[in-house]
Amino acid sequence: MKYYLAIDIGASSGRHILGRIENGRLETEEIYRFNNGAETRGGRLVWDMSRLFREVKNGLKKAKEAGKTPAYVGIDTWAVDYALLDKEDKLIGEVYAYRDSRTDRAVRKVHRIAPFEELYGRTGIQYQKFNTIYQLFADKESGKLTDAESMLMLPDYLNYLLTGEKRQEYTNATSTGLVNAQTHDWDWEIIERLGLPKKLFGKITPSGTEVGEFSEEIQNELGYSATVMLPATHDTASAVLAAPLDSDSAYISSGTWSLLGAEQTEVRTDAGSLKANYSNEGSIDGKFRYQKNIMGLWIIQSVKRELGGSVTFATLSNMAKCKDSEIYIDVNDKRFLSPKNMTAEIRKAIMANLGTASIMRVIYDSLAKSYADALAELERNTGRTYSTLNIIGGGSRDGLLNELTAKATGKRVVTGPVEATAIGNIIMQMIGSGEIKDLPEARKIIKKSFEIKII
Repeated sequence: MKYYLAIDIGASSGRHILGRIENGRLETEEIYRFNNGAETRGGRLVWDMSRLFREVKNGLKKAKEAGKTPAYVGIDTWAVDYALLDKEDKLIGEVYAYRDSRTDRAVRKVHRIAPFEELYGRTGIQYQKFNTIYQLFADKESGKLTDAESMLMLPDYLNYLLTGEKRQEYTNATSTGLVNAQTHDWDWEIIERLGLPKKLFGKITPSGTEVGEFSEEIQNELGYSATVMLPATHDTASAVLAAPLDSDSAYISSGTWSLLGAEQTEVRTDAGSLKANYSNEGSIDGKFRYQKNIMGLWIIQSVKRELGGSVTFATLSNMAKCKDSEIYIDVNDKRFLSPKNMTAEIRKAIMANLGTASIMRVIYDSLAKSYADALAELERNTGRTYSTLNIIGGGSRDGLLNELTAKATGKRVVTGPVEATAIGNIIMQMIGSGEIKDLPEARKIIKKSFEIKII
């Protein structure tokens, strides 16, 4: 039996999921899960990469202990964050988290050199103040790039720690705002104008490419070797690959962030797309995920954290279900990106001292409305009507949010698969290894392998 291991690391948790083909179906099994989250060090939000790598290895050990040693391993994470390495390939300083505020001044300086309208026309990437382009410029201003010889997005960095091989995978590279949407390569003109060292940007490698075997050191530690394969290392890119989409389907990848969009064969950088802040992020086979970032379940996760460990997501959903509300917030308002207290911030935004149940209803209604608004923009900008909205990822388990979304959009809502990111990771490994022919074949397998619900 040949096993593939997806290591899917999100901003709040990570999981190791084994996959195999059996009787024409994709069978999956979670073997390890761990918590994740940014930490505050020296007044900055950072990721503890040493701990993350230990967790990667812990899950790899669990696979062997279970007698299911993987032949292939693939890692995906969130986008935009990266590690800087010096000439001895040692990590330079901390790995900053995207919610850190250090880019506030960098954004204005970047746009004076390269106006956002130009950046969007060249890269197709929507404006977010934490995009890699602004993070790297902030690092240049602080002097952090002085000794940097290479820059690796987080999955690429973890792959390097496992194999000693450096790759810069395409889907995650596009999230930087530094890849030209026409050439699918680094936009060297923008890089030069911003004064970023060209040596940081290596050859971009497509999904489905082998990185290499575990290094000798890792083999000795784990007691086995495997081939590290590049999935679509941006977690949303992997999730969308697992969505059972057809030509009439739009999608929401629902997690800490909600990404609403549709697959496209061409980049869209027209005035309507610019105004709506739609992004054109890279997918496989030269396609794009034309999508919009929506703050998503981060708002609910923050309220849950503030209420303490005994409160479950199900409890919060039931609280919201028992309330009616016609109060809305703009879930994409930057005030909700990283507030000291989410509940207090929402009360300030609506200028009302509502209780927790009412606050939850405001969040649910506002998320559903944001999805409907974004879908209307999607249809207007593409000139198409989408009959189906496919909700994938962990958020697809939230029945109330799904129902409110169906009501707000007026669309046929299809939910699942839940572990879409890990499934997309696994199928890309299988395509890379030759076990599955291509994405259309993979999606046929997914449809008959996982529960898909229609609302």
